[in-house]
Amino acid sequence: MNTHLMEILAREIVRSLPEEKRALYQYVVELEDELAANCETADEFLQKLVEQAPHQKAAQHFNLSFGEVIRRMRVIESDIDFQLRRKLENVKWQDRTPAMKQLYGESDQHKKQYFLFTM
Repeated sequence: MNTHLMEILAREIVRSLPEEKRALYQYVVELEDELAANCETADEFLQKLVEQAPHQKAAQHFNLSFGEVIRRMRVIESDIDFQLRRKLENVKWQDRTPAMKQLYGESDQHKKQYFLFTM
């Protein structure tokens, strides 16, 4: 499955989460993304995860225990994964490239592929 489509669907699922779950999830993910952006290797990222402890920062920020943050994140991630799998099972792709080429021709600026997906 197209990773770009999966990212779009995952963002949609996260936006649909209840505010409390969405806030916690986004807080942790943003901290992890910041760490990842500053790392060159997976090992470096894992080391920084231990050193900077995003889940511990989230616990302090949301006034929760570390264990509660871990538990809630597992539930949220499981829910996101379940919803994503369900959506991906129902996705239908239609290649609309021929219709677009017919409409716009095959000039250099229109050498793209166009897909329509429905759920």
